[in-house]
Amino acid sequence: MHSSDMLQGRNAVVFGGGGSIGAAVAGELAAEGAEVFLAGRSATTVELAAKQITAAGGRAHADVVDALDAAAVDRYLETVVRRAGSVDIELNATGPRIGEYGHGKPVVDLTVEEFMTPVATVLRSQVTTAQAAARRMLTQGSGVIIFLTAIPARAPIPGSSGIGAAYGAVETVMRTMAAELGPAGVRAVCLRTTGNPDTRSIRDAIELRAELMDITPEQAMALLADATMLKVLPHTADTARAAAFLASDRASMMTGTVLNLSAGAVTD
Repeated sequence: MHSSDMLQGRNAVVFGGGGSIGAAVAGELAAEGAEVFLAGRSATTVELAAKQITAAGGRAHADVVDALDAAAVDRYLETVVRRAGSVDIELNATGPRIGEYGHGKPVVDLTVEEFMTPVATVLRSQVTTAQAAARRMLTQGSGVIIFLTAIPARAPIPGSSGIGAAYGAVETVMRTMAAELGPAGVRAVCLRTTGNPDTRSIRDAIELRAELMDITPEQAMALLADATMLKVLPHTADTARAAAFLASDRASMMTGTVLNLSAGAVTD
């Protein structure tokens, strides 16, 4: 399974490890030599992802953990430390479905509850898991925390005010944590992507956009790709490879920054 050994000896925790991005990232980290711990709310999905990794020759474990439950996350990471000795890499790929936060609605039409849903889910879970990982990494004197966001953090996209606000806040938290953790040898970085078309959330978003524009999903997908400089959309494999790079010593001088994997949909 190993494509290289750049993460050999590292222990990686991936929250949302049963989802499209989480499973892809976990698989890539394992392929690069890491032992991966997949956490999610559905035993079925995380166990399937872990089995696929072990079948390919990697080392993977599956556990049911709610990334919104701070006490549960803290207990889980303590368990990982007892089992593996350290938490070297942490990434959170959890998130709500687009219907839960009124994706596509103008901000004036959103309820306050819809607007705040990404804050109460995406932002809260990213901060919760990063805090718990940071506590272990500070003790170790090493580690990498990888935050995930998307282009609404940067671009003023109509209909994405709530998720954009949450992603923007995630990037701010990342920079603050990088400044606080850096003296102890711990890095905090962010991976920002545009829609990965092979994920459930983007397929849902494409269908909604197509319906609103009275076009086909294929046409809506083409419009998204055309909005990038490369005229293509990154897939989960691209996101996973970038995450593995950020987790490795090849990115040892990167902290407090965003790796922009948007194919040029947004610029920094």
